[in-house]
Amino acid sequence: MILQYLGNLVQTGLGSLAAYLAAHVLLCLLPAFLIAGALAALFPKEAITKYLGRNTPKWISYPAAAVGGFVLAVCSCTIMPLFASIYKKGAGLGPAITFLFVGPAINILAISLTGVAVGMDIAIARITLSIAFGVGIGLLMAWFFRKSDAAHDAETNQQDAFAQSAVVPARTWVFFALLLGILIAGTLQVGLLTNSYLAFELRSDAALAAGDVSTPVHWSYALQTWLNSLVPPNPALGIEGVSVQGVLLIGLLITISVTAWKGLDHVDEGFNKWTFAALGLITMTLLVASFSVKVASTGMTIGVTGKLLAEIVLLAGVWWMAVKKFEAYEIQEWLWEMWRFVKQIMPLLLVGVFVAGAARVLIPATWITTLAGRNTVLANLAGVLFGVFMYFPTLVEVPIAQTFLSLGMQRGPLLAYLLADPELSLQSILITQSIIGKKKTWVYVGMVAVFSTLSGLIFGWVSG
Repeated sequence: MILQYLGNLVQTGLGSLAAYLAAHVLLCLLPAFLIAGALAALFPKEAITKYLGRNTPKWISYPAAAVGGFVLAVCSCTIMPLFASIYKKGAGLGPAITFLFVGPAINILAISLTGVAVGMDIAIARITLSIAFGVGIGLLMAWFFRKSDAAHDAETNQQDAFAQSAVVPARTWVFFALLLGILIAGTLQVGLLTNSYLAFELRSDAALAAGDVSTPVHWSYALQTWLNSLVPPNPALGIEGVSVQGVLLIGLLITISVTAWKGLDHVDEGFNKWTFAALGLITMTLLVASFSVKVASTGMTIGVTGKLLAEIVLLAGVWWMAVKKFEAYEIQEWLWEMWRFVKQIMPLLLVGVFVAGAARVLIPATWITTLAGRNTVLANLAGVLFGVFMYFPTLVEVPIAQTFLSLGMQRGPLLAYLLADPELSLQSILITQSIIGKKKTWVYVGMVAVFSTLSGLIFGWVSG
């Protein structure tokens, strides 16, 4: 009995992991990692931090702080050292706090995954509410502690620290736009991109005889039937299942990981044959993922979608710019930063997805519906407190949130959890306290708890 139960846990966890890899990593996370690497490598940090000084006009410093996390590609695991760095270099307390609050919430990786896995309404609300409340919290902190902030400004002599200017070249903006286009084209669900404009049918010889009811099932249908028995799709629990195309894509991902480990781990020292193999496989895999594949008992239909055509044009543009418009060392730095993000985040993400899948078996739906099944103050506060004591790294909280949503959590408390999770973990509270002091930290923690709870309530009312 126990072995059967454990086997069910493992099967559900692995099934969720396989479905996640096939459905979300390629056209969502893979481009997002490329974007994050480009932002970290090609955008000078001074282009953001020079706008965060205490004496910089508020209409400049707070918007700059709010979008700083996006441009610097920060996540919940890197926001703290960046926050410490900009604060010690002379950023005002208010803009620094806004950066700390907003940064992880509008990270390109987290937003893209949130939109695909949980819903674009949650993703958009996560951006808009975190920016609005992040600016509000920053302004309040700057006002509450204006005397100590002035003293901090005098100590750091921020005018000199932020005097240097940094210009982002036009080629970098174009390159960034192309990478962002790859992400948008792969994830945006509109007819122009999802429709098939040309289709190829792969059928067995027997199926060519029209109207032959004795036609044996095609191999792809037999494979899909077996996959459905191995990973049963269950929309009610958020389990998408694994398709025939998904199996191919998972195989390509494994191949990419092997070539990338050999070709990107030391790419900062130079390119090798494995580097080009990895880049070629990444390009090919993005294209394969863009086809429309439908399986029936008589055969398989492969459609050429608008998404595929868009990806071909955008990927060609990225390759051309990388070769023609950037120096070799710049591309090496971009790829190295991208690979650093992958190594830092993907292992934790895979574990989180597996655990989230297993949690579908462990957590009774009645628990979630009882604690957070309604959009109330207590339900939203429960989402905030869960973020404090059950911290998950960036992206891992998204499959966890998807699990809770499938188990009955209301979308308001879900948003409250997603806002609080990167901000109020016990470790982040301790680190923040060491940077700005105990009193400021606990005032900040209280405001984050209140504002996250209000965010969930407001979103629940609007979307309810």
